[in-house]
Amino acid sequence: MTNWISKSFNELTVDELYKILQLRSEVFVVEQNCPYLDCDEKDQRSIHLGLWQNEKILAYVRILPPGLIHKEPSIGRVCTSPSIRRSGSGRELMKKAIERTYKLYGEVPIRIGAQLYLKNFYESFGFVAEGEGYLEDFIEHISMVKP
Repeated sequence: MTNWISKSFNELTVDELYKILQLRSEVFVVEQNCPYLDCDEKDQRSIHLGLWQNEKILAYVRILPPGLIHKEPSIGRVCTSPSIRRSGSGRELMKKAIERTYKLYGEVPIRIGAQLYLKNFYESFGFVAEGEGYLEDFIEHISMVKP
């Protein structure tokens, strides 16, 4: 049985937070071979949305409020467990993240910093690239906004 769960930082249990950080580390640090400081002081003000199966997290995003990184709300740390890739869960994750962002902040523009290789994926949700690409933690990114 899988469930979508959305919580503020203070609502997360210690075990939930540990599993979220574990998935983020598995995907962004180990799989992408990118040493970076994941704990960036933004989780405490974010909403954490994940697909859980029993006590395992399978897919995750954090929704950042307007003004924390950008003037618009933002969706970040988008990741899926390698065990469910190609199942459509990534698409469902982004759909749920956009819906949740709109519920929290109204139908306002949403900004993301997308890994460049996922540009087409995000465009399929209505995000539009803005400006030039940039390197973040040695990975090419591009700023995108969903008007």
